[in-house]
Amino acid sequence: MQPIWHPSPNFGPRRNGLRPSLIVLHYTGMRDTEAALERLCDRGAEVSAHYVISPSGQLMQLVEESLRAWHAGAGSWDGQSDINSRSIGVELVNSGAQPFPEPQMRCLEALLQGVMARWQIAPHQVIAHSDMAPERKEDPGPRFDWRRLNRLSLAVCPDGMGDDLPLAPSLDAIGYPQASAEKRLQAFRFRFHPTAQGDEGVADRCRAAAVAAAFRAVRP
Repeated sequence: MQPIWHPSPNFGPRRNGLRPSLIVLHYTGMRDTEAALERLCDRGAEVSAHYVISPSGQLMQLVEESLRAWHAGAGSWDGQSDINSRSIGVELVNSGAQPFPEPQMRCLEALLQGVMARWQIAPHQVIAHSDMAPERKEDPGPRFDWRRLNRLSLAVCPDGMGDDLPLAPSLDAIGYPQASAEKRLQAFRFRFHPTAQGDEGVADRCRAAAVAAAFRAVRP
């Protein structure tokens, strides 16, 4: 799959000899592809991503994969910080309030297959922006279909429930950074339990236990 080259000035070298070991998925939260590209290529905005995928499935590359795009911001995952130096950032043009169209998802799947093969990135290393920054971010949000990626071995989002165990240790085991209990629960639900609402419940704890077991099983 050959992307359209649409260079952004907002990048730098990866720090401390780091190479991509994560893929971070975002939504743009903007009105359309043109507006998203304009902002991601605005030197004054100081934000970018490696790739942008339009609703029609058009793929644009803004930054070379070997370089550090400015997409993740402050946060951490599985105890690792400076996510920009460790990751490839993919922006999906979507407001967050609508489903992700089929052409966009198919393009994302093809892109993930290529990036994961080039950099030896495992499915459990494909994460949401909200995973690594739960206090600040909500993307790609509860409408994104993580189970679809799981079925294709492009992410980890297992089915089923585990035992009713305390929630916080399960979220730690999955990789979530420290944040308020409310925000950590919200980030977990966005990805793994999107139909849940209200206060923490037994279903949240059982779901988190199952997800934590799946992550423990695949991490070195």
